[in-house]
Amino acid sequence: MTIVWAEDARGHRAATVERDGHPQSYVDLDDPTVLAFEYVQHFASVLDALPPGPLAVTHVGGAGLTLARYLETTRPGSPQIVLEPDSALTELVRRELPLPRRHRIRVRPIDGLAGVAALREASADVVVVDAYADGRVPAELGTESFLADVARVLRPGGVALLNLADEPGLRYVARVAAGARTVLPEQALVATHEVLKGRRYGNTVLAASRAPLPETEIRRSVARSPSPPGCAAGPS
Repeated sequence: MTIVWAEDARGHRAATVERDGHPQSYVDLDDPTVLAFEYVQHFASVLDALPPGPLAVTHVGGAGLTLARYLETTRPGSPQIVLEPDSALTELVRRELPLPRRHRIRVRPIDGLAGVAALREASADVVVVDAYADGRVPAELGTESFLADVARVLRPGGVALLNLADEPGLRYVARVAAGARTVLPEQALVATHEVLKGRRYGNTVLAASRAPLPETEIRRSVARSPSPPGCAAGPS
């Protein structure tokens, strides 16, 4: 694992966390609201569309803690749990990319499957699943049993957000969405138009909940994204 440093056009200190030869996180230490990866912007678009105030968030996968830093900045006081089994990576990130003072981000050295199973029922407003191993989403994090456990952890009206990389056609995305639908029936897909229309490989964010999602607000938030416009779709 490595951290590659650079200076952006504004002179900000920025770092890319790489693992297994793949970029995992982009962190702007001077402005945590800068999100370089499209799919992280899509996560943020959904989060920004939720009611204002602190959110209790569990992150499955941590790396550079980019989204946790974003939430700490945009929704200060949000209690956040990060499930990251790679203790060496966490130590490196904490040393080289220190978190802000008085944050409420707690990193637990445990994998997503065991970590979510250990969480209390109805303990999170949002569960974000953004874990990779060898450049792929671990298979166990897309199963119906895992998604049922995520639903158990969510509070009424809580939202699960999953980052799913897929080929054109989105067969894998459709399979995961179908598996989640029995416990989290209200769903939306957020991605660039090119990905949703099957023009290229890419990342799609699946948002799923028991309660209706704020789709109008999500669409407006996505439209404000700095990347080429994405869109929110109804159930796949």
